[in-house]
Amino acid sequence: MHDAFDDLTIGHIKLLLSAADLGSFTQAANASGLSPAAVSKAIMRLEQRLGAPLFLRSTRTMRLTDVGERYVADCREALALLHRAEQAAAGAQAEPAGQLRVSLPTPYAHWRMPKLLSTFQARFPRIQVRLHISDRSVSLGNDAFDIAIRGHELADSGMVARKLEDAELVIIAAPEYLARAPALNRPQDLLQHQCIQFRLPGSGRISTWSYSEGGVRKEIATNGNLVCEDEYVGGIALARAGAGIYQMYRFAVEEDLAAGRLIELLPGYGGATRPFYLIYPDGITQPAKLRAFIDFLAETLVKAPRPGTPA
Repeated sequence: MHDAFDDLTIGHIKLLLSAADLGSFTQAANASGLSPAAVSKAIMRLEQRLGAPLFLRSTRTMRLTDVGERYVADCREALALLHRAEQAAAGAQAEPAGQLRVSLPTPYAHWRMPKLLSTFQARFPRIQVRLHISDRSVSLGNDAFDIAIRGHELADSGMVARKLEDAELVIIAAPEYLARAPALNRPQDLLQHQCIQFRLPGSGRISTWSYSEGGVRKEIATNGNLVCEDEYVGGIALARAGAGIYQMYRFAVEEDLAAGRLIELLPGYGGATRPFYLIYPDGITQPAKLRAFIDFLAETLVKAPRPGTPA
C-alpha cells in the first residue's frame, strides 16, 4: 500500500463517502459534477490501493463490504477531524451556538435520543435544541427543520441521507393475551390473531409486518380491530395491556422483554430490519451548530455497537 496521501487520493475518498451516503455511483456523480465512469474509476483506484473490494455490486443493488464499512467510517472521522483542525487553526470556528431544529420519529425520540441529547447539551451548552416528534414525513426546507431522522430517505433534492442503523424488528405480545389466544407457530398463524395495526401517515395504508424465512425478508398483511395513527409507539401500551400482538423495534421493547411484560413471538422468523437515516442539507457551508450535531451522532450513535452484536 502507498503511504502518501495526495490531493487526488483525498478527492477519491470524498467520492467514496458520497457514493456510500447516496448508495449509487450515478447519484454521487451527479452531486460532484462528474460522470459515473469517473466516480467508478476513482473508487476502483482506491480498491487497488487497499488491495480489497469496498463495494459489492450487482445489476440492481450496491452495498459496502465489511472492509468498506470500516474504511468509510474511519475516513469520515479522519476528514471531520481535519476539517475541525483547520477551522480551529484559522480561528474560523467559534463555539457552536443558536437554535437547532430537529425532527425525530417517535421510537428515536423515546428510546435512542434522550441520553444522547443530555450528553450533547453538556458538550454544547450554547445550542438550543428544538425537538419536533412525529412519525409523519417532513420536508427540511418547507417545514423549517435543520435536520431530521427518518425510517426512509427523503425526496428533497440536495439532501444527504446517512444511514444510522438497521433496526431489528420483533413481534411481541403480553402473557395475558397469549394465555387466551390460538397457537402461533408460523407467520401465517398471525392471520388468526388480533394484531394491532399502524396506519402509515404518508400513504394512509396499513403497515405490513416483516419477517425472515430462510434468510429471505418477507412481508405479511395482518388483521386487527385496533389501529394506531400518527404515533407508532402507541401500540406498545396496547400490547402490554394484552390487547393484541404488535411489531416494534427491538430497542424499544428490550426492557419489557427482559422483565417478562412482553414475550417475543416467532423468534425463528426474526432478523428482519428497517433502516433509520440522518437527513441533512449537503454542502461544506453548514452552520457550526448543525455540523456539531452531525459529528456528535457520528461519534456516538453511528459507531456504537448494538446490543447482541460484536463490538
